[in-house]
Amino acid sequence: MAMNGGVMTMRPLDKGLAIEPGQKVKLAPGGYHLMLLDLKRPLKQGEKVPLTLEFEKAGKVSFSLDVQGVGAKEPSSPDHAGDMEMKKMPDHSN
Repeated sequence: MAMNGGVMTMRPLDKGLAIEPGQKVKLAPGGYHLMLLDLKRPLKQGEKVPLTLEFEKAGKVSFSLDVQGVGAKEPSSPDHAGDMEMKKMPDHSN
């Protein structure tokens, strides 16, 4: 994010987000987060949204996110996708 005339604006990460082996990255409001573009319809609270992230070395990782209302509190469950731990995957690039 960047400040533009006193307003916080979002910007894409042109080179992606580097996650070193063993590191965690938390996706949260005010920090790194995903923005869903070109949705075919509005999301409804209570739905599950399937997503796939593609990593340079680990390949594709699929999961689903729960749609919550605006201003919802962060879930406390450690197995929630918002707290996904990126574990080192075997390197199959050879």
